Amino acid sequence: MRMEKIEQFAVHGLTIRTNNHDEMKTSGLKIGALWQDFYVNIAPNLQTESEVFGIYHQYESDHLGEFDVTAGATHLQVQNKLSDQSTLEVSLVESGEYLVFSNRGSMPSMVVELWQQIWAFFSAEGCEYERAYCTDFEKYKSEDEVEIYIGVTPTT
Repeated sequence: MRMEKIEQFAVHGLTIRTNNHDEMKTSGLKIGALWQDFYVNIAPNLQTESEVFGIYHQYESDHLGEFDVTAGATHLQVQNKLSDQSTLEVSLVESGEYLVFSNRGSMPSMVVELWQQIWAFFSAEGCEYERAYCTDFEKYKSEDEVEIYIGVTPTT
């Protein structure tokens, strides 16, 4: 884990609204369906220099509330309307301090495992950071490596 200062940047992609409670139920797996749509409609149009991100933003409150998830990338050459009538949206990763967690392994289980580690880290007694609940994001480094950036504010 490391701290990194991030400057604001934009990601173009598909967005859904969900919450962690629904995502834990087999009938509410919107995030999985979102990524499936991304790989069908957007991934074939990625340029070599494109980076793939999962952006968590527009938090209603904390990890218990609603939030938006955007599956997207930088450097896209896709029409604004996709073949299935989905619409590309621009999501901003906000400037700020982020704790960066990383993992390698088989997708998507290693991403889920890393999120579980992150939740445990922030709920541990004496944790010196608080989540900002502004923007968090997953950066997919390769087919088997991810970094998850969590926006933080130091506790006082």
